[in-house]
Amino acid sequence: MPAATPGPRDPRPLTGEPLALDLLNTRWVEDGAPRDLLDGTEGLTVWLAANGLDGRFAADADTLRHTLRARDALLAAVDGSLAAGAAAVDAVLAHGRIRATLTEAGPGEEAEFEDASWGPGWLAARNYLTLLATAPDRVRRCAHEACVLHFFDTSRNGTRRWCSMAVCGNRAKASRHYARSKDA
Repeated sequence: MPAATPGPRDPRPLTGEPLALDLLNTRWVEDGAPRDLLDGTEGLTVWLAANGLDGRFAADADTLRHTLRARDALLAAVDGSLAAGAAAVDAVLAHGRIRATLTEAGPGEEAEFEDASWGPGWLAARNYLTLLATAPDRVRRCAHEACVLHFFDTSRNGTRRWCSMAVCGNRAKASRHYARSKDA
């Protein structure tokens, strides 16, 4: 059996966040220029694979359009106000539902969609509800003024400020050091 060929590499600087935040992180800034992984179906293919959704959903134009709508709704709720973003997130959630199931392992849940192209965006919106129910104060945007990435703070004391200490945290420390040495 031939080895599976890996798909295109995920170019994003921050991956592995919960699905809702990972969808938001399909936009980032690189060398001062905005980047968008979801600028076409090729990027959608990468994002679906990164989140284990590639076997369930097609990376086609309809799925891309609906996933972008979900991303915009989540951005309105996370970076805007929850009151303002709630209607947009609810509009995405209207395209699916959770069906209770009973399996050999016990009770379970299964997401159902009238139109499967809403699936990835719906799952991301549903994941956001889970994050809000778990720890809403731990959903954060990176504190660096030039960064647009989001993360779920899993630090013990809940004081994480940067998407990456090695990148944004280091930039902030370097700029503070530069300001101090310039003043001296």
